[in-house]
Amino acid sequence: MQKQNLRAAQINHVDNGTMKIQVTSAVGLIPVEDAKVRISYTGDPESTLEQISTDAEGQSEILTLAAPPLEYSMEPEQLTQPYAEYTVEVEAEGYRPVSIEGVDVFSGELSLQNVRMEPTEVSEENKNIVIPANTLFGNFPPKIAEAEIKPVDESGEIVLSRVVIPEYVVVHDGTPGDSTANDYYVRYKDYIKNVASSEIYATWPDSTIRANILAIMSFTLNRVYTEWYGNHHIFWVVE
Repeated sequence: MQKQNLRAAQINHVDNGTMKIQVTSAVGLIPVEDAKVRISYTGDPESTLEQISTDAEGQSEILTLAAPPLEYSMEPEQLTQPYAEYTVEVEAEGYRPVSIEGVDVFSGELSLQNVRMEPTEVSEENKNIVIPANTLFGNFPPKIAEAEIKPVDESGEIVLSRVVIPEYVVVHDGTPGDSTANDYYVRYKDYIKNVASSEIYATWPDSTIRANILAIMSFTLNRVYTEWYGNHHIFWVVE
């Protein structure tokens, strides 16, 4: 019943958004041509909506998909989900299949979904990715409390005497004291882009989006400088 309700809610959307897929190899970042892409409603994997192939650049055509009305994402107290969620499944000869659940599509906006595929000779596992809900709509635990002013001692190894723009950040995917959580090397630009995508809506006015991204950049660089970032621990890496 839950799947039926989810599908009905998406089918009854009166607006449309668009989606484009970019498929590249995880080794060498070369485009993957003729990858088979299947689009379905998240929560109803049998609901095949589109089946397409990538071109020589590893890109799909632009697909038009149902999305909730624009006003849903423009009202702060809106209780109705302001975006539709789709699942993207990709298969290609010589590569491990990839499934990405929860790709957001907003009214009037183009969703760009990058897909990295592992060659079969370097990986034995299929990749299944689940994108969590946007932080403005989903239910998440409160941020870890922190002191407004924290002492910063220059170690000469990690903390610098000035704020720098890093090439990479190392994101500890857990609380600072959780030694079991994984560490990930992420390009600084990609980190900012991914945080923005999960914390604001693409339908907002351009000036609002820019202001929020500048705030995210400032907050991240502050945490790089102090080695402290709420629920994640971040270090800087310059190449």
